[in-house]
Amino acid sequence: MRIGELARRGGVSARSVRYYEEQGLLSSERSSGGQRQYTEHDVERVAFIQRLYAAGLSSRTVAEVMPCVESPGPETSDAALATLRGERDRLDAHIAELLRTRDALDRLIEASESCRAQIVAG
Repeated sequence: MRIGELARRGGVSARSVRYYEEQGLLSSERSSGGQRQYTEHDVERVAFIQRLYAAGLSSRTVAEVMPCVESPGPETSDAALATLRGERDRLDAHIAELLRTRDALDRLIEASESCRAQIVAG
């Protein structure tokens, strides 16, 4: 199938498909006319890449995890697990920082509401 069909079936743009190729996440064969050609397997691969992106992974991280998908084994699985655990730890730290920021904002809201109540009452 050509790039437009892959993009349509994968729910992405043709530009995204080209980007996946640039990042080494997807590959294609070329027709005699130089057009990219893809297989049914590539539709599944694009969907998988999209799920990884939806989980918040960067293209670099997706590229690090893909060897486990392509050639499952102890070494690739261990590497993928280490990468995914590192991403989870990064997200946990980010969530903790967001919670601290929200708590600070809540304190400011409380102080503003208290100040406003004193002005209205006063």
